Amino acid sequence: MLINKDAKGDELTITIDGRLDTTTAPQLEAEINSCLDGVKTLTMDMSKLVYISSAGLRVLLKAQKIMNKQGKMTVINVNQEIKEIFEVTGFDELLNIE
Repeated sequence: MLINKDAKGDELTITIDGRLDTTTAPQLEAEINSCLDGVKTLTMDMSKLVYISSAGLRVLLKAQKIMNKQGKMTVINVNQEIKEIFEVTGFDELLNIE
């Protein structure tokens, strides 16, 4: 998995490329934890995400909880397969998905 971060002032976009699973979720969690100070708008770009497991969902939920306290988080460019996972797990109700 590759993680690309693009910060502009208090806005941060994180693009995830590859698979977000048990092996890679700790890497994303560490990246998120290290860069959310002062961020008011977090955008998670999933245009290059091909798979997400429950471990990946947990990282997104944790990021959402942090951002609920300091701003907002939006998930963008979700493909149909990932969208179905969000719907089955109820994450489509927890996350702001555009």
